[in-house]
Amino acid sequence: MNQRRMVRLAIDFENPGTEWWESGGRDLWEALSEGFGENAVAVEVSIADSWLVQAATIPGWEGGAEFSPHPIRLKEINDDEEV
Repeated sequence: MNQRRMVRLAIDFENPGTEWWESGGRDLWEALSEGFGENAVAVEVSIADSWLVQAATIPGWEGGAEFSPHPIRLKEINDDEEV
């Protein structure tokens, strides 16, 4: 069976910036999370990559602390984790 690799995109609450959210990031996130107020969403790697490229074009994406550089973070999903 051909399984597609999944990853999780999640709000990084340690990133205090608001510019990205106010400049269109909130709309982009809600489109991905389907407006359900989710803090994290599991998606295929190709979707995550495409979404992150688009997210990076919105002002405020860069500039967070070294440990939390962006408002959204990419997390690997373990094989035993439910998605």
